[in-house]
Amino acid sequence: MELVYKNDKVKKQCTSVKEAKKLFGGNTLLATNLLSRINALKSAIIMMPTFHFHALNDKGRKRLKGYFAIDVKTRRDAWRIILRPLDEKKRTIWESRNRSNSGDSRDSRNNGGK
Repeated sequence: MELVYKNDKVKKQCTSVKEAKKLFGGNTLLATNLLSRINALKSAIIMMPTFHFHALNDKGRKRLKGYFAIDVKTRRDAWRIILRPLDEKKRTIWESRNRSNSGDSRDSRNNGGK
């Protein structure tokens, strides 16, 4: 599985123990847990019960449909890794579906509704 990070800073935090420790205020345990979760994601092992893989819901102005999360360490810790599945063209699954659905409807109109 390929991981795409929001920006270079987040990529460094997720791939460097030193940067992860800075993020977590020097907490080595959280930093190593983050890196182990990233390695599990790269190996596509995210359905382990301890990861608590779950869909996120819209909250107020935050539009979270299509996003998922796993715990960095445990449910008691406030840290989560937020995920959004992408297709081969790095579009969200929902963007892909909308484009294919709109393409299907255009095709059926151009083919006399066939």
